Amino acid sequence: MKRHSVSYAEIFGLRPLRRGLKQCWAALSGDEYAPPSLFGLSSLSILKPRVAFPLWLGRTRRDRRAWVYQLPNRVPPPRSAGYSVRVTFARDFRGRQLTYDSHVGTDFAVPVGTEVIAPAAGLVCSVRNDMQRGGLKVCIEHGLGLVTCCNHLARSLVEEGQHVFRGDLVGLSGMSSIDGLLFSPWLAPHVHFNVLLNGIAVDPWATDAEVSLWRQRNRPTPHAAPPVDDYRSWDPPHQRTAEVLESCRDPDLRRSLAAINDDRQRAARVAIERLLYAHRFDDHEPLAAEPREPWLDLPLSAADYSGVAFVDTDA
Repeated sequence: MKRHSVSYAEIFGLRPLRRGLKQCWAALSGDEYAPPSLFGLSSLSILKPRVAFPLWLGRTRRDRRAWVYQLPNRVPPPRSAGYSVRVTFARDFRGRQLTYDSHVGTDFAVPVGTEVIAPAAGLVCSVRNDMQRGGLKVCIEHGLGLVTCCNHLARSLVEEGQHVFRGDLVGLSGMSSIDGLLFSPWLAPHVHFNVLLNGIAVDPWATDAEVSLWRQRNRPTPHAAPPVDDYRSWDPPHQRTAEVLESCRDPDLRRSLAAINDDRQRAARVAIERLLYAHRFDDHEPLAAEPREPWLDLPLSAADYSGVAFVDTDA
C-alpha cells in the first residue's frame, strides 16, 4: 500500500491554529444560528479501538478491503436540534446502528496519508477546512445534480475550478476536524464521504427496493482503469437555487454565494453550505429532480484497496 508522509498539523487540520480552534469551539458551544452539539454515553459507540489502533499504526486488512466504519443515518434528527453524536433513533440502510443521529456520510477507515481518489469525473467546486464540520475537504460536482465531498483530509492535491477525471488523485487522508482532536486514537482515521443529489444529502447505499449510487451496488470498488473523463453536463435549476439562497439567514454567506457567477458552481456550493450549516437555511427542499443511478466508485485507489468490509459484520 502506498502511503504518503503527512505532518501532525496536517493530520488534524491545525493550520491556521487560531481559526481552527475557534471553529472547534463553535461546534461544541453553538453559534448564533446553531445550538450546541449533543453528546451522550451512546456516543461511545463511534470509538472502535480494535479497528482504530491498527490503522493509526498504518496496518490494514490483509484482504485489501477498507473498513466501512460508519454509514449515513436514514432517520435524521429534527433540524431544530443541535448536531447530535448520540445514537438514539439512528438507523443505517440495513436497519442497523452503524451510524449516529446526525451522521449523513459514509466513513471509510484508512491509515493517514492514504490516497483519496475522485469517485467520478467532475469539477472541483470547493476546497476548504471546516474544523467544526469535517475538517479539510474536497468537493466535486459531477453533473446531473450529483456532488461528493471527501472530508477529514490531511492535504488537498487539487484546486477549486479544476476539472478532474474518474480515478484522479485529489488528496491525502488524515483526521482533520474536531472529531480527530477530541477522540484520536480511539476513533479510527477515516475519509468521511458525503453524497448530495439534487441539492440534498443522500445515502449512496441501497435497500433491496432502491437504486444504489455505487456502480457495484453495495459492494463499491475503486476505479481500476486509467482515469476517464465521464463528466455529465447539465443545466442547474437557476430559480430553485435562488429560492434556497434567499432562505439563507446568514447575510455574509448569502452574499458570498450570490457572487458566484457560474450556475453549476453556485448550485453545488449552495448544496454544500446547506449540508454543512443547515441551521442557516430555511428552505431544505430539493433543487432538482434528477433520478438516482449507479455512478460512483470507491474514493480510494485500486492500488491500495479492492473493496470494503463493514466493521459490525466483518464482511
